[in-house]
Amino acid sequence: MRHRRHIAALFATAAALGALGLAPAGAPAAARAHTASACNIKGKEEKLGPTYVTYVEVRGGASCGFALHLVKAYDQCRLKHGGVRGYCSGVDGFRCKENRYLKIAVQYDASVACTRGSERVFHKYTQFT
Repeated sequence: MRHRRHIAALFATAAALGALGLAPAGAPAAARAHTASACNIKGKEEKLGPTYVTYVEVRGGASCGFALHLVKAYDQCRLKHGGVRGYCSGVDGFRCKENRYLKIAVQYDASVACTRGSERVFHKYTQFT
């Protein structure tokens, strides 16, 4: 019975640390990594470059302010390399990968993941063609 109480106490401690965004010292590095943080883009959806930016998220210490700058820079790079259907492999020291989906003749949706070391910036957008 003592064994069960000990395990229950360990799980309760781990859950409490997780709720605070902390991890025990012996936890794997992935568990101690910065948590994802969605950026507030309300009112800016049409001002960040593509037709509509629908989501921006940061991880690993990147700030939302920088992420919004990166979204604009990525769009400018993409336009420079093929227009609204162009691609960009990276900007501002970040390597970027894009996945396009829901493609129709007049628009497409895309998700973009940009990384630089432990910093991560994710964004989604809709582009009218």
